[in-house]
Amino acid sequence: MNGLAHSTSSALFPASVEAARLASLFWWMAGGAVVIWLAVIVLAIYCGRAGGSTDDASAERRNQLLIVGGGVIFPTLVLAVLLGYGLAMLPPLVARAPDARLQIAVTGEQWWWRVRYQLADGDPIELANEIRLPVDERVQFHLTSDNVIHSFWIPSLAGKVDMIPGRVTFLSMQPTETGVFQGVCAEYCGTSHALMHFRVQVMERDAFERWIDHQATPAIEGRDPLTARGESLFLANGCSACHTLKGTPARGTIGPDLTHVGSRLSLAAGVLPNDGNALMQWISRAGSIKPDAHMPSFGMLPADDVRSMAAYLEALQ
Repeated sequence: MNGLAHSTSSALFPASVEAARLASLFWWMAGGAVVIWLAVIVLAIYCGRAGGSTDDASAERRNQLLIVGGGVIFPTLVLAVLLGYGLAMLPPLVARAPDARLQIAVTGEQWWWRVRYQLADGDPIELANEIRLPVDERVQFHLTSDNVIHSFWIPSLAGKVDMIPGRVTFLSMQPTETGVFQGVCAEYCGTSHALMHFRVQVMERDAFERWIDHQATPAIEGRDPLTARGESLFLANGCSACHTLKGTPARGTIGPDLTHVGSRLSLAAGVLPNDGNALMQWISRAGSIKPDAHMPSFGMLPADDVRSMAAYLEALQ
């Protein structure tokens, strides 16, 4: 059983080369804001103490210089420096990295994430709402949407990049720490926008290679009466029209690939933990858990049928 793993989702706790750059930009901007604020406060205090007398011509000129210099020129210079610093770091964050060993295509769906690993030496591997990466290696994401505009954001690993229908945008990153990091859609995209999460697990290279090799294997058959019955029910109730189970007649492409769904960190794009009870809830009442989701609810099925299907899916490790 996979519970909701402890995860981090703060841009101020960077875990990649790119996120560290963005965090440094934040602190420089915060420092610039503090400097400008202090300058304004000092000017306000000085003007308050100086009073409104303008009899002294030299004092009036000094006051005008302070206002122009401290209230206009100084903030403009500080902001210009911060703008130049920020713009200079943007191109590397969104530049293409064709030499990256790992190329991953992510499509924003309603309301989940389709993740496809484009392997150089094998068929693509597809999963949903979960990304696994090797630590200390550069990866490039190819981002798109087939419905509305989404925004791909993993705060601890990279900045936001829009996913625009009809276009492909790019994001590259190099994780520097292992762990589980939370990602979200940062662009309002419809009814269940707030229920559209995903998780990124950064692993050591050896563990990642083992995971990739396992993901390429077909789905296991039901090994006991309960899971064997669940497999038959999965195929008999039309689930194969939307979902793929490698090694079975299920070849649907509308919904997520479920070949190894039991090993994932969560269900329904981070809404539910990944266990038998949550699978039963999702099968029976998907529409009430995630409004307007395209996954139909199968509440009309007998409870024993739902339990068997959930047991089978949970066993797909």
